Amino acid sequence: MALGKTARVGAVGLAAAALAAAAFAVPAQASPDSAPARAGHEATRRAMEAEVKAGIPGITAQVRDANGVWKSASGVGDLTTGAPRGTNDRFRIGSITKTFVATVLLQMEAEGKLGLDDTVEHHLPGLVRGNGNDGDKITVRHLLSHTSGLFDYLADEEYAKTYLRGEGYLKHRYDTLPPEKHVRVALSHEPLFKPGDRFSYSNTNYILAGLIIEKAGGRTYEAEVRDRIINPLRLTATSNPGNSIRIPRPSSRSYSKLFASAPDRIDDVTEMNGSQGWADGDIISTTGDLNRFYGALLRGELLPPKQLEAMKTTVSNPERPDMSYGLGLTRFRTTCGTTVWGHGGGMVGSISMAVTTEDGRHQLAYNRNGDWKVGSAQNIMEAEYCPTPASSG
Repeated sequence: MALGKTARVGAVGLAAAALAAAAFAVPAQASPDSAPARAGHEATRRAMEAEVKAGIPGITAQVRDANGVWKSASGVGDLTTGAPRGTNDRFRIGSITKTFVATVLLQMEAEGKLGLDDTVEHHLPGLVRGNGNDGDKITVRHLLSHTSGLFDYLADEEYAKTYLRGEGYLKHRYDTLPPEKHVRVALSHEPLFKPGDRFSYSNTNYILAGLIIEKAGGRTYEAEVRDRIINPLRLTATSNPGNSIRIPRPSSRSYSKLFASAPDRIDDVTEMNGSQGWADGDIISTTGDLNRFYGALLRGELLPPKQLEAMKTTVSNPERPDMSYGLGLTRFRTTCGTTVWGHGGGMVGSISMAVTTEDGRHQLAYNRNGDWKVGSAQNIMEAEYCPTPASSG
């Protein structure tokens, strides 16, 4: 989830039109494969239903805690047929991909294949140059912590007009975009500040991180994620789409408000070329797999203590005092004082969140199949970790 001014487009569906306040009323309904609400999750279920009533087509969620696994789904997965959302739906996780990428790079650091203080120039010579951008002054740590100062390619107006909004998106949604194109778009702008000066969320950072994975490992970024994380954790519903346009089944449709001039218009945006995300946001997964991933990560099953501590060393975001950012991992402070770690993610047609307590024993993951704003993006998280006495039983 985007935390800085330059990437607000990416935070809520990647398109400015996705922030339209107008709601499309879809009545809440139970999914046939959803489990009954167990005590302690009633507030979470109610928060999901409230968002559906406010206009999100459907939401799927899973919780893992000391009482076991709780699944629930509200609303619809298909506005045309009225089919309900499923608790086992696969979906595009957007920027949650960044935690996978950071984990791979930190594993490589533990193996001596690279260092967090290596420069981008060292691994990708000559790539980051021009308009004041200098890869010799930007480190791997700067990339992973969003302190590089590099412009977010998603904030480029021409790119957004072509690939994220309105007729541009509908015309170009099937285009294959190599990662180098995203880098070129970013480098057409001057940097926002000197590397290390402050935090500013930029998807460009993780495009470069993916390229460094490939250079240091001698294999594709997708192969490294598969062999280091997906296969060892048996995340059987998680995949990198490459340039495929489809989401594997079971899955629901995805919807977006692409046109600011028509705030009530909703387009089916389920199909899009997966390469338009890549290492900053291309992975497809499920709530169950995401909970398994973050639980294992915070319990120390994927990284040695030194690297996990580096991942959890955060920089502040003045705009959001309730959040701080580590290396591909966000620390959230709930209104009741609970600290959880994870990441949010937005793609056209999809908004997701996956978090866990620091001990890795209480996970929550959820996905909305509509990318427009209806209240706080963290309402469901707040309901799960800060349930009111009246609604938690």
